Amino acid sequence: MPQEEYTPPKIWQWQQDGSRWSKTNRPVAGPTHEHALPIGKHPIQLYSLATPNGQKAAIMLEELLAMGFEGAQYDAHLIRIGEGDQFSSGFVDVNPNSKIPALMDHSVAPAQRVFESGSILLYLAEKFGALIPQAPAHRAECLSWLFWQVGSAPFLGGGFGHFYSYAPYKMEYPINRYAMETKRQLDVLDKHLSARSYLAGDEYSIADIATWTWYGGMVLGKLYDAAQFLQVQEYGHVLRWATEIAARPAVKRGIIVNKTSGDGPKLEERHSAADIDDALKAYVG
Repeated sequence: MPQEEYTPPKIWQWQQDGSRWSKTNRPVAGPTHEHALPIGKHPIQLYSLATPNGQKAAIMLEELLAMGFEGAQYDAHLIRIGEGDQFSSGFVDVNPNSKIPALMDHSVAPAQRVFESGSILLYLAEKFGALIPQAPAHRAECLSWLFWQVGSAPFLGGGFGHFYSYAPYKMEYPINRYAMETKRQLDVLDKHLSARSYLAGDEYSIADIATWTWYGGMVLGKLYDAAQFLQVQEYGHVLRWATEIAARPAVKRGIIVNKTSGDGPKLEERHSAADIDDALKAYVG
């Protein structure tokens, strides 16, 4: 059914629509209030929320710890984006773009800030020399898929996810537009994974971590309750890949860090491995 046509005004004016997530963005940058970020005892400080982008950083750190890199010990502090924590002066100092996740590495002097989830994965991979192929051809493939994910996910999240799940009312045109693009991207992945175990070949890497939280979550029914709508069973190779990654112990640990809602175990903040152990043991699903 055709929707009422919208005629843009000559000059755009910002108006909050009153929906659940309408306060998470605004048309200007910078802090709205003064608030210093907490700093824990570990070299790495993560400021995040368990969205698909936030989960990338925690999974990466848990994978590094599972590999024996003690320098990857970290504190994970909860950033409540629905309450505007990302607009505090402390958070803006770490990420001027006011998006989670953001990271501070205090093992170097001066302390290094890192923001944007893909950048955090690449920074940690290079810092520890892990989860990124060393052979030039495989490294190039890994980075190509990492940047594919960074460039493609906004169509899945801010496009399909927003209009299918979060917009104040359903609109046929944007839902159809972004459903088409999401399915095209899933088909890209499915064809690629038909001939290899992981995105960069036979080696699990940061490209898989980055892509799994979004596209793996989608085909496993964890995003937007849209698995049936998008007929995700059509993408058998993506499902195989997603299921294998979901079974990794470090992934099971990382996805609950800074998690406050939804199904499964939850852990608002992480300051030691025992915090995750306790949360997993306490959960009865």
